Amino acid sequence: GPALLFVKTSQGKEEGRRFYACSACRDRKDCNFFQWEDEKVSETRLAAREEYNRNHQPTFTHRQNVERYKNFVLLPLSKRRFCQECQQLLLPAEWEKHSSHRFLCDISTAQLKSPSQFLYPLENKKTNAQYLFADRSCQFLLNLLIDLGFRRVLSVGTPRLHEMIQSKASQEEDFRVRSLLLDIDFRYSQFYTEDEFCHYNMFNHYFFGGEAAHETCRKFLYEDNGEKVIMVTDPPFGGLVEALASSFKKLMAMWKETGKEGQGNKEMPMFWIFPYFFESRILDLFPSFSMMDYQVDYDNHALYKHGKTGRRQSPVRIFTNLTPRMIVLPVEEGYRFCTICQRYVSSGNQHCEICNSCTSKDGRRWKHCVLCKKCVKPSWFHCNNCNCCALPNHSCEKTDSCCFVCGKAGHKRSACPSLSRS
Repeated sequence: GPALLFVKTSQGKEEGRRFYACSACRDRKDCNFFQWEDEKVSETRLAAREEYNRNHQPTFTHRQNVERYKNFVLLPLSKRRFCQECQQLLLPAEWEKHSSHRFLCDISTAQLKSPSQFLYPLENKKTNAQYLFADRSCQFLLNLLIDLGFRRVLSVGTPRLHEMIQSKASQEEDFRVRSLLLDIDFRYSQFYTEDEFCHYNMFNHYFFGGEAAHETCRKFLYEDNGEKVIMVTDPPFGGLVEALASSFKKLMAMWKETGKEGQGNKEMPMFWIFPYFFESRILDLFPSFSMMDYQVDYDNHALYKHGKTGRRQSPVRIFTNLTPRMIVLPVEEGYRFCTICQRYVSSGNQHCEICNSCTSKDGRRWKHCVLCKKCVKPSWFHCNNCNCCALPNHSCEKTDSCCFVCGKAGHKRSACPSLSRS
């Protein structure tokens, strides 16, 4: 889809040279597209780019994959094969072509209902980062959505939540929740119809299926006049927060076009699942959001596991525009309700009377620093040289450093006024 416009900055200079680069791949090894904003591209280079794009299209279209799936499920168990190297369901006529590859055989109906269990997770932190919800977190999210009365879930980059909803819907007659998966991983088109999955890039709000896919999403949001629908998203943590926020706001705007009377300034309900250290950036872009204490954990991530302590515990949280007291967290996992803050917090998150808030972000009990006028991590101490709290063995040299963008002291690059103006 469309590239994003970036700017190269150099120290001491307010203005930099602007360029276009891939919206999804921030590593040049994954996508080497680069073009200066003011660059004139030759016809030869344009033709070469088009040729490259044509050669890198999926083997089958979404519609063809749907037809292939229908034929695949009619096969006896002994003839159901999945090529692990090509990540593709195989029909018997294709076996010979893949004879030197590794197979998964006897693919059961239960496996087909849970494709994320046997598709290789794409773990490039800056592009796909398919760290999949652990069953504990996935079940908690689904139960919470049901308790809150939601009946439709726009699953943006949350394939495991989507497949849990799809699986329950096929097994339980009275299960009324439906899901639409928007994901950049086209492999899922092998398992879901065009009404269940849209090939989508959340960094530039691009539907690869064109207007038809855009209409599928719009219809999904429009049902019941836009009521009882929520967006749940779990983006790659290495992705640009500003680009993600822009796409999410466009999905929210699409929902708002339902035109329901009395909607006014009401926002589409949303769960944005992201590490707690992005809190300030998310709240700058979505002032109505707040961060919950619930620790989201993942099956295939070495660190992001529930139950660990200190720096080993999962830093991933739920950011939402719903009223915090509505988000009931499991007491059996150590969460409690703070009557002053009117929200559930982790057991170690003690209310600070000076800040008048439960201030901990990482589950540990934080301490109040009178000089900083805020609560800080328990391992931090006030440094008189830096005039702020930091780790005991930190380097005070940073106090003399300047902003990389404008060359002035007193702030970091991310908070540079020059950057804000541009």
